[in-house]
Amino acid sequence: MSLSRTFIMGALFLLAALLILGCAIYLVVCVHRFNCFKTLSESRKLLSWALAAGIVLLLGLFAFINVPTLLVILLHLVAGFLLLDGVGLLFRFFHLPLGADLKGILALVLTATYLGIGCFLAFHVFETRYALTTDKPINRDLRLVAIADAHLGVTLDGQRFARQMERVQAAEPDLVVIVGDFVDDDTKKEDMLLACRALGSLNTTYGVYFVYGNHDNGYYAYRDFSSEELRAALEENGVVVLTDETRLIDDSFYLIGRRDRSMSARMSAAALMEGVDRSKFAILLDHQPNDYAAEAAAGADLVLSGHTHGGHIFPAGPMGLWMHANDRIYGRETRGGTTFIVTSGISGWAIPIKTGTFSEYAVIDIYGK
Repeated sequence: MSLSRTFIMGALFLLAALLILGCAIYLVVCVHRFNCFKTLSESRKLLSWALAAGIVLLLGLFAFINVPTLLVILLHLVAGFLLLDGVGLLFRFFHLPLGADLKGILALVLTATYLGIGCFLAFHVFETRYALTTDKPINRDLRLVAIADAHLGVTLDGQRFARQMERVQAAEPDLVVIVGDFVDDDTKKEDMLLACRALGSLNTTYGVYFVYGNHDNGYYAYRDFSSEELRAALEENGVVVLTDETRLIDDSFYLIGRRDRSMSARMSAAALMEGVDRSKFAILLDHQPNDYAAEAAAGADLVLSGHTHGGHIFPAGPMGLWMHANDRIYGRETRGGTTFIVTSGISGWAIPIKTGTFSEYAVIDIYGK
C-alpha cells in the first residue's frame, strides 16, 4: 500500500474512532436520562453513570460487526435520540407531557425499526427489470442479467450467492454480466470458489462475462487468495474476463469490458470503441458510473455499472452526486443515443444494512429490429 493511501486510511480510522467516541458519550447521557438512573443518581451518582456507560458498551459489543457497521448503528441511534429531543421541545412548547422514559423508548424503537428494515433490504435480493428498444438489428431479442457488488462475505456467502444464481437461471438469460466488486478484502477463498462454480453452472445462450471493480484485486494483503487465483477460478468455470477488451457476439452485438478506473493503464472510452462497427448494438461494462460524457460521445448504446450500491446508507447517494463522485447513483438515464443503467448491487461493502436503497440484480430485455 502506498504511503498516501496509508495516510488516508489512518486519517479515516482516526475520524471513525472520534465519531464513535462522540456518539458513545452522547448515548451515555441519553441513557442516563431514564428515570431509573436519575433516581439512582440521587444516592449513587458515580454508579448511575457507570451503569449507563455499561449499557452503551454492551450495545456496542452486541452491534459490533466491523467499524463501519458500528459507526452506522451509533449514528442512527444518535439521530433517533436527537429527533425525539426535538419532538420533546415541540411538546413542551404546547405544554404537552412527554416523559424522558417515553422519549427514550420511542427513540430506541424508531431506530431499531429503521435499521431492521435496512437489514431486510440488504439481505433480501430483489429482481429489477428494464426494457430497451433499439433501431439496430440484433439476431434475436436479448435478455441480459447484470450483477454487481456481491462483495462476497457481507450479506452473501458462496452458498447464498449460489441460491441467487438459481433465481437468475429461472429468468432464462441469454447473457449474464458481472459488473465488478465480485469479491472483497474479507472474502474467504471457499466462498469465492463456490460463487465461481455457481456462475459456471448458469445455462445461457452467450455465456457469462466479468469486469473488475475497485475491490476485486484487493487493497490489502490478508485475503487468503490472490487476484490471479480469482481470475483462474472464474475462467475455469467458463466465465470470460474482459479488461479493456471487445467481443463481437454472434455477429450481432458487441460486449465491451472496461478496466476499472482504479486500475492503471485504462483505455479511454473512445479508444475502446475505435474498432466497433457502429451499425451493431454495443454494450459497455464499466464498474464505476463516472465517465458518462465520454462514453456517450464514444457511441456506446448501453452502459452498465454498479459501485454506488444505490446509495447504500442515506444520505451517501445524494452526497456522491453533490460531490461529483458519480454521474448517477441508481437506475436508468439516457444521454444522446446512450442508455446508462446503474444497479444497486446484489450486496454491498462492509455494512449489512441498506437504508438508501435495496439489494438487486437487474434483468434487461433488449428488443431490436
